[in-house]
Amino acid sequence: MIRCLWLALVWVFVGGSIVFGQFAAKPRLIITTDIGGDPDDQQSLVRLFLYLNEFQLEGIIVSAAGTPGELDTDTIRPDLVYRLIHAYAAVYKNLSFHDRNYPVPSRLDSLVKKGNPHRGKAFVGEGHDTEASLWLVERMTAPVDEPLHIAIWGGSTDLAQALWKIRTTLPPGRQFMVYSRLRIYSVNNQDDTGPWIMEQFPGLFFILSQARHNEDRRMAAYRGMYLGGDESLTCCEWMNEHIISGHGHLCSLYPDETWTAPNPYRCMKEGDSPSWLFFLRNGLNDPEHPEWGGWGGRYVSSQGMQYTDACDRDGDSCSRHKTVWRWRKDFQYDFAARADWCFVPFFRCNHRPVAVVNGDRTLKVIYMNVGNKNELTLDASESSDPDGHSLSFHWYVYTDVSTMPAEKIKLLNDHSPILNVSIEDDVPHGSMAHLILETEDNGNPPLKAYRRIIVIK
Repeated sequence: MIRCLWLALVWVFVGGSIVFGQFAAKPRLIITTDIGGDPDDQQSLVRLFLYLNEFQLEGIIVSAAGTPGELDTDTIRPDLVYRLIHAYAAVYKNLSFHDRNYPVPSRLDSLVKKGNPHRGKAFVGEGHDTEASLWLVERMTAPVDEPLHIAIWGGSTDLAQALWKIRTTLPPGRQFMVYSRLRIYSVNNQDDTGPWIMEQFPGLFFILSQARHNEDRRMAAYRGMYLGGDESLTCCEWMNEHIISGHGHLCSLYPDETWTAPNPYRCMKEGDSPSWLFFLRNGLNDPEHPEWGGWGGRYVSSQGMQYTDACDRDGDSCSRHKTVWRWRKDFQYDFAARADWCFVPFFRCNHRPVAVVNGDRTLKVIYMNVGNKNELTLDASESSDPDGHSLSFHWYVYTDVSTMPAEKIKLLNDHSPILNVSIEDDVPHGSMAHLILETEDNGNPPLKAYRRIIVIK
């Protein structure tokens, strides 16, 4: 009882956020959704709404519904988004008990912007401004230094129109400032505006997750959300138990059937979720370095600031899906915990632990230049859990992104809070090892916190 009272007081004094807020500013985020076709957009929105405390959401762009040719009519479906916001309003009070950084529902209403019901380059240029494209221009040109992250779930016609507007109305110097702040992740180029943007604005930070030419379209990395690994965590039984049934109005609107072949369950797809999970700060990733990987996948430069799917080793082969599915257990358990937040009091729910390395309590990547030293110590003993759960520790080298030969670095006591690292003498100068710390609590469900430490020789 005393511990619970103390935690409650801490929660009040830090503004209701004892788990989060380890960065000074939350990532700015705009999503564009073709909701109204495949129900996986609605699935991704349900998940995203449970993570709105982690972002500064600046827009929900409702673009042309469905993929090209999927629907008989060119239309947009903002009504489906408003329905989800209404459901979010029903659980908002309980969510805010867990973190006061959740935005009030009325603010979400004001962020829904109607895009063009038509797709393609033919609808870009003079006379094709939309509420959505003008809103994108406003947010792109806002006097804010932080990057603006744009996750494209469907077509990119409204984004293309916004970029056209900026290019035709702003002087070159101002254009450069606007472009330099954009971070774009596109789930496929679903119409010809995607390639147009990449060709016309080659300096943009642009991640394109898409199968390669003449390849099965299911090979794209983002499909690792539901393909590969332990797919049982996407089945309807698991989703109903942990997300959909008995978790409040918002989660009840999670569609429980969609096309997922060759995944046999026909339940969870969420092909769009990696686009915003990539920008989520959780101590594992750095969105400025797509090649490092995280919950939203891993990507490598194809040309300048344009990135495409990377792959991670999966046995004797290399898998793009694995860059996402390797984290599925972690992000599914985290999703399940947040679903509980919709209807269960704070002290009966689980919350992510806080991983602290060598006194650093942020979520930032830690760099350690060891120079000529062959030994170093990493100390995570100050890590803690807001619910008072016990913690376990696991340190390992993310070999797919490390340039230091795996056989040249040894981790001693890799399941202890204090890790001793030994590096052989003949390691090439300038090589790097990406060490990952996973700190896991023993709550229900168990949740992980991460830290990434880059050791440079």
